[in-house]
Amino acid sequence: MRAVPTLLSRSQPRFVPAAVPARILAQARANFFAQGYSGFKMDELAAELGLSKKTLYVHFASKDEILRATIEQLGHEIRADADALLSDDMLTFAEKLRRFAEGMTQRLTLLNPRTVRDLQRFAPDLHRLVEEMRQKNIPYIFGRFIAEGQTAGMVRADLNRALAIEFFLQAMQGLFQTATLERLELAPREVCAHAIDLFFGGLLTAAGRKEHEKLFPR
Repeated sequence: MRAVPTLLSRSQPRFVPAAVPARILAQARANFFAQGYSGFKMDELAAELGLSKKTLYVHFASKDEILRATIEQLGHEIRADADALLSDDMLTFAEKLRRFAEGMTQRLTLLNPRTVRDLQRFAPDLHRLVEEMRQKNIPYIFGRFIAEGQTAGMVRADLNRALAIEFFLQAMQGLFQTATLERLELAPREVCAHAIDLFFGGLLTAAGRKEHEKLFPR
């Protein structure tokens, strides 16, 4: 079993009761990313946090409930970080995009690729929740990035925004299927970084783009 970083391995301040659910979710994410659904154990989580199982169940009634909250928290966190970046007038469009990509890569670094298949097999309802989260976040976040890029003159003004968003959404949904990840032999963090780079950077070099525009004038 992979070693899971525990929150108790670092010096901790004295927490007030309201902070307990946040501590639980932070450690639950680390355990879930490393061990998957089937390897996630409530008694191990309680021990790592220095809590009794009774206290753990006061805040979350079941394993599925805590993992649902973990997934939902992750979705809200990604959207909030994108909003904060896009609202920062001190950053250029390229800097915002790069920081968002770096943030996603960092979040997914600890995600064991087997966790995706494990979730699909043993907890299909939670797997559907992950897909629903993508369906909500991708159009919203990348719609905002495309709109800002167009305003800044960094994304083509003639681009069909709805088509571009749908294209990226469908690509990401397909790329994060377990069979696709295994066929590509890429970790989720690598897929995310490559997909963002390909979508915004494109396939063609400067020379290739020049030749393309001769044959396919806009």
